[in-house]
Amino acid sequence: MIRRPVVAGQFYPQTETSLRKMLSGLIDPASEKQDAIGVIMPHAGYVYSGQVAGLTISKVDLKKTVIILGTNHTGSGERFSIMTSGSWMTPLGEVKIDTEIACSILKEGSLLKEDTLAHLQEHSIEVEIPFLQYLKNDIKIVPISVSPQAELSECQRLGEDIANGFKKIGRSGLFMASTDMTHYESEEIAKEKDRLAIDAIMDMSEERLFNVVKEKDISMCGLSAACGLISVCKNLGAKKAGLVKYQTSGDISGDYSSVVGYAGMIIC
Repeated sequence: MIRRPVVAGQFYPQTETSLRKMLSGLIDPASEKQDAIGVIMPHAGYVYSGQVAGLTISKVDLKKTVIILGTNHTGSGERFSIMTSGSWMTPLGEVKIDTEIACSILKEGSLLKEDTLAHLQEHSIEVEIPFLQYLKNDIKIVPISVSPQAELSECQRLGEDIANGFKKIGRSGLFMASTDMTHYESEEIAKEKDRLAIDAIMDMSEERLFNVVKEKDISMCGLSAACGLISVCKNLGAKKAGLVKYQTSGDISGDYSSVVGYAGMIIC
């Protein structure tokens, strides 16, 4: 099947010309690259989170395939959902699913189910794809939707299964978690809470991240995806994580009374 865009014209421009123009101001193709295993990207409207997303992806050596873990905001479909065939459409064109990698990941684990319903109205993966297309027009993806209610043990198991399935193929790839940080708190509180979550990611500890988000009531929508990503990356030999950029919606709107936080991070 072809998965059609659902937030074009809302989160990002609807026409190819307008979208390319916007991305050209957010992405720096000449930026020095890191040989990353994983990356964390925000998924809000490009006006708000595009600077963080663009700068982050500009600093990554983009592989032929990107395995994207997105959060399931809609609650539709399976709790852990993967698409193994077809393509995703954006105003920049069609992006094919890497069936070989997707099927190997699905075969390896018991949590993931073949499912399209979780993806049809969900924006967390869709908004990342144009950034990838802009930098590499023949990019392929593996879309994985993760329930925000997942337990830590499930996130860890998911990461292990994804890593094992990926290793069996013997190819290179980049892993991505799509998440925003604190939602609708004051700038001061958002920065304080998000610093705790960012420190846990930099410590490469999905357990610490999961616990601090729960204990401090941090409204990080992609917690499960981020914990899964850390697990994947550690199982693939990653040793460190770094923050590329953090900002809030207040930096764009000027309203610091109620903001959303955005972090771009690279795991190597």
